[in-house]
Amino acid sequence: MKKGCLVFIGILVLLIIIGGSWFISGYNRVVILDEEVNKQWAQIDVVLQRRYDLIPNLVNTVKGYAAHEKGLFTEVTRLRSQWAAAGSRDDKIKAARGMEGAISKLLLVTENYPDLKASENFLSLQAQLEGTENRIAVQRMRYNEAARNFNAYIRTFFGGFFARIRGLTKPVPYFEIENKAKEVPKVDFTS
Repeated sequence: MKKGCLVFIGILVLLIIIGGSWFISGYNRVVILDEEVNKQWAQIDVVLQRRYDLIPNLVNTVKGYAAHEKGLFTEVTRLRSQWAAAGSRDDKIKAARGMEGAISKLLLVTENYPDLKASENFLSLQAQLEGTENRIAVQRMRYNEAARNFNAYIRTFFGGFFARIRGLTKPVPYFEIENKAKEVPKVDFTS
């Protein structure tokens, strides 16, 4: 009788250890996935801040050559302020989408000014901005991948269970390109 009781207790202890390990592992996984999303967003925030720091210099350089493009400069300034005032991740995503279109317009305006395109200051700023835009694209991809992993996990049966325990049931929004920004701008050199 004692031997059977010891076997039962041993099996019970083993089941408790396995169940506890499973619980800790699942709980930790939802936390790790959430932190990965936060880390990737922080990286996007860094490169977006770099973009917004470059924009005033670029605008001021272009202003000297294209003073009559005041509406565009006002829009860029407004969008930059909108991003700076954004409090949430969703607000920053919306502001960044709007800025992508404004930057495209700003760079298209420069096509009409050969002296501007030859300016070393402008060329340097344009190269820095292009590099920053590439970084944003890479970080956006990494963020969306982290968001996809998190969202998929919280939608699984056990993942949803652990997400509810942790209070992380809301899916993370993707950072997607706005429909207007998907269109390729038309440049006409014939005029």
